[in-house]
Amino acid sequence: MHKAGFVNIVGNPNVGKSTLMNSLVGERISIITSKAQTTRHRIMGIVNTDDMQIVYSDTPGVLSPNYKLQESMLNFSQSALKDADILLYVTDVVESPEKNKAFLEKVAAQTIPVLVVINKIDLLKDQQVLEQLVAHWSELLPNAEIIPVSAQYKFNLDYLLKRIETLLPPSPPFFEKDALTDKPARFFVTEIIREKILLTYEKEIPYAVEVVIEQFREEENSIHIMAVIYVERDSQKGIIIGKGGSALKRVGTLARKDIEAFFQKHVYLELYVKVEKDWRNKENKLKSFGYKLD
Repeated sequence: MHKAGFVNIVGNPNVGKSTLMNSLVGERISIITSKAQTTRHRIMGIVNTDDMQIVYSDTPGVLSPNYKLQESMLNFSQSALKDADILLYVTDVVESPEKNKAFLEKVAAQTIPVLVVINKIDLLKDQQVLEQLVAHWSELLPNAEIIPVSAQYKFNLDYLLKRIETLLPPSPPFFEKDALTDKPARFFVTEIIREKILLTYEKEIPYAVEVVIEQFREEENSIHIMAVIYVERDSQKGIIIGKGGSALKRVGTLARKDIEAFFQKHVYLELYVKVEKDWRNKENKLKSFGYKLD
């Protein structure tokens, strides 16, 4: 009997959802930084065995939208409640269990299996605090199973995986058995570049950036990539480029190394910066960038 299902990962920003999915998939599917709102899309990571297919979905952190881009991000998170076979609600030992009650109420209303994953337990020095958190989450979501983990150090992930495998419904596979994700190669190039921007620049700059691949030409031993970094203001363009192009060169060097590791090929990467004023609030631009607004 073959089992397959969608295991959707939801929760507030910065609780470690992307780290958890990468650990469960065993591949670096989602980019990871210490900044909130790193994940903007819903990204699938697929694990295959002879008799099982687990389709994980990483989603943006749940937030109150301030502009249309964040509305799209919230749509991705809420859509994960509608098509899950198993829901992983990720929290951590730092955030208050009462945070974002409106979304929690939607989680509580689910009729599918819900696993509350309390992440970052490696930060705790007092076992009693963890016991209190488990008790509190049991009250908030009485139908859920509470599983403490450390995604970064892979503590207790073997138990979490066993529970997921047990709860998977009988089903044929949804994707080809050699599939790792639902996203095309170009998507991961944009995410790697955006990750380096998040790590390189401070304050609002990384959040005002979108990356678009204009050219992706793959040859036997190399890949030629031309990417455009969109910002909202001329002043942001100057900051991205840096004095004498130094900042943009640093981003390109860091991104190229990771892209080469991802594809196992030599990469020629060209980066350009363009201004698209207020793109985060323009529906036509957001749709062209692949964001969901309905």
